[in-house]
Amino acid sequence: MTAEIKLGLCNPPEPIYLYVKNAELSGESYLWYHYNIDKDKTIPVLEKGLTGYISELRLTTKEFKGKDNIKLDIVVRSDEVYIVRTGIETNFSKTFLLAASIVQDFEKPLILAVTAGEENVVFCRLYDAVTRVRIRREWDKDADWATIIHDIQTRLGGVSSTTPSTPKLSVVPQSVHTLDLRVKQIRTLLDYPLDLVKEWLQFQNAINPSQLDISKIDSLIKTMCLAWASDKCEYPNHAESSYQKEVIDAVASGADELAAISAWMQELQTAKTGAV
Repeated sequence: MTAEIKLGLCNPPEPIYLYVKNAELSGESYLWYHYNIDKDKTIPVLEKGLTGYISELRLTTKEFKGKDNIKLDIVVRSDEVYIVRTGIETNFSKTFLLAASIVQDFEKPLILAVTAGEENVVFCRLYDAVTRVRIRREWDKDADWATIIHDIQTRLGGVSSTTPSTPKLSVVPQSVHTLDLRVKQIRTLLDYPLDLVKEWLQFQNAINPSQLDISKIDSLIKTMCLAWASDKCEYPNHAESSYQKEVIDAVASGADELAAISAWMQELQTAKTGAV
């Protein structure tokens, strides 16, 4: 069935962004808000729940004070398209991800709610919109967040078109966003300068790593790793050969890349210390 279209004046079908924050404005407390860019104005949202269909989960890189900040965008289809945006390391993100990780059927409507914690902390609670029952998972500070995000994205990719018809956002495929996160995590592990990554991207006529072929991203990661190892080995070819064996070959055999790089770094650091 085609949804009835109301003719006449209207607002453009742009997504409504909700930002999470435990704050107060003019004596009124709120936990999330809209932001009017044109008027540079914060607009508190007093309702603490949003009912709709979670259709997408994606990672967005935003620069703040010269550093990359990874944001979690939760796309909710409701009376409008809402995007709940918050930092990937926040308690809100983590409590949302834990609850969403046990949702098997995203074709059913859910209630995504904000709740206050101590001081300025905000948590997320997820409910089945039909039964009104809260979806719970035990807190796990050591959870594998990257895997949880990937698993949720995989299940969301299977959501059928039977959910209410709303404007489809044009976004980059989820696997591409994972590539941005891959570079971010490895760059952080190596403490590689962000400015050098940006300069490298400019030479590739790109803004984000996800705009490039996977072979170029592999080359960037290798460049960052060998730059880190430049003062750790007596002979340059030793760093490259050990990288091939301990990282590339290990990953090809099924090892986690971040863990392999970390182990490789530890090995070179230990060897350097022993040689002193």
